[in-house]
Amino acid sequence: MDVLVCATQVPFMSGGLELMVENLLGALRGAGHRAEVVALPTAWDRDRLYDAAMAWRMVPLDAELVIPVNFPAYFARHPNKVTWLAHQHRAAYDALGQSWSDFGSDPASLRDHRQLLDWDIRALGEAGRRYTISRVVAERMARWCGLDATPLYQPPPLADALVPRAGGAGDHILCATRLEGNKRPGLFLDGLAAMRRRVPAVLAGRGSLADELAARADRLGLDGRLDLAGFVTDSELVDLFAGATAVVYAPFDEDYGFVTLQAFLAGVPVVTTADAGGVLEWVEHEVTGLVTDGSPEAMGAALDRLVDDPELARRLGRAGRQRVVDLSWEHVVDTLIGSRS
Repeated sequence: MDVLVCATQVPFMSGGLELMVENLLGALRGAGHRAEVVALPTAWDRDRLYDAAMAWRMVPLDAELVIPVNFPAYFARHPNKVTWLAHQHRAAYDALGQSWSDFGSDPASLRDHRQLLDWDIRALGEAGRRYTISRVVAERMARWCGLDATPLYQPPPLADALVPRAGGAGDHILCATRLEGNKRPGLFLDGLAAMRRRVPAVLAGRGSLADELAARADRLGLDGRLDLAGFVTDSELVDLFAGATAVVYAPFDEDYGFVTLQAFLAGVPVVTTADAGGVLEWVEHEVTGLVTDGSPEAMGAALDRLVDDPELARRLGRAGRQRVVDLSWEHVVDTLIGSRS
């Protein structure tokens, strides 16, 4: 088939969504389809929110199938539109009133929220089939828009390179994430400071909170113990996962969370929080990882427990790998094309 993957992003920014699109494109082409990505720039601030949405209504899409993957790409018009949704505009929905959202409880914000809700119901309702990257994204769509969708899970980036390290349970604690408010990297630092054991730790990633986190690490006395690694290459990231005792990943109400699956493929347990959203579709307390209340004391105690009991860490890591090792792009492509339901 001729397939167009429709996506939007802020120019000069790249993250999990862009990796997902790149991998989907490769999988479609690998299955013999002629596939391209159509990407339009967008702005997430409320004053310009509808510009890209309206632009998508006017873009000619000459293909047999279009697959929009995020807001506002699903405003694309096509007779054979199948959504595979990573997220709607979260700032206007589950993040309404959060510190990192420009949608508050003021009349103007609520008016814009209601308008966006109406537009989303119409645009998403046009899709012949609706899939989401996780159960939590499907539940949000049902809660806000009254539309059903089926979760369709994907392997994470670097899946083929991530294998468990033979022998020990690792020598450091890892947090690999964007350094932004909704990813809550500060919880990682607070948990490290609350630990009894002074084990090495690595925070890998870039973002607007980098300077603030460096100052926070200094205040918490983490110098000499915490490596603020910034950007790391793919091969370096694979090595960091393979050598970890535990991975901390505690975002707020995450859509999916590639980090969780990457840790599991490396045979490493994940420490998270009870409000981490899609992460909890994979992390089951004392089965594949440890779920905490997010307090420094609870995070620190969970990390101490895994460091003190390497066999527990290995057992949880093995269970995590078993849970995700069979995810495949072949299944994703067959489902989206219509070979499977």
